[in-house]
Amino acid sequence: MSDLSELRLFTTQEHDCSYLAGEKATTLFVDPHAELDNDLYSALSDLGFRRSGCHVYRPHCADCSACISVRVPVHSFTPKRGQKRCLKANADLEITRTQTPNMDEHYDLYERYITERHADGDMFPPSKKQFLEFLNNPFNSTYYIEMRCADGTLVGCAVSDQLAEGLSAIYTYFDPSETKRSLGRFAILHQIETAKQLGLRYLYLGYWIRQCQKMQYKSEYRPLQLLINQRWVTAG
Repeated sequence: MSDLSELRLFTTQEHDCSYLAGEKATTLFVDPHAELDNDLYSALSDLGFRRSGCHVYRPHCADCSACISVRVPVHSFTPKRGQKRCLKANADLEITRTQTPNMDEHYDLYERYITERHADGDMFPPSKKQFLEFLNNPFNSTYYIEMRCADGTLVGCAVSDQLAEGLSAIYTYFDPSETKRSLGRFAILHQIETAKQLGLRYLYLGYWIRQCQKMQYKSEYRPLQLLINQRWVTAG
């Protein structure tokens, strides 16, 4: 499959929105039986689609357009004072990027993170099956950016897909006790730098909703590009 026009798209039934209380959501998703490759997945990402496991989707709500795809043009990004402090605070970590992590080790960290940080979310309670199905994809483009202390302890991981023009930040999980490190922020900063080193143009951050407090962190990385009416527009 190499042509967007050949793809079949489906919509879900209305369901409760995960981000805005009292709102209903509908999701548009690519035929799960379509033969996607990384080039087609990359093209879909430029149109605002995201990946969860092997499913590629985007919001398609009839009466709401609050979910906006955002990306950072990495070569235009300069860290602010607080972001520089975050980089300095984590300069002691050993960072490796791999496609073959120790999944048992990673699941232990993921389980702690979900249980202690997101017990009120859709991914609680965590399970090994959910973990593997959520993060891995069939396009051979997923990398695990491991963050380790000097003694080798895994304290964080940023999972990202390498697309044709950028990295797509899929998910980050980390040791909930390491609050002073701000590992979520560090994960984004490191992915921006990784994209630069790979000669890529963007870091895709998924969806941003102005009214959703949990998503406000995405607006800290500027300049930020927003997908408005199928055009990427730079906001500051």
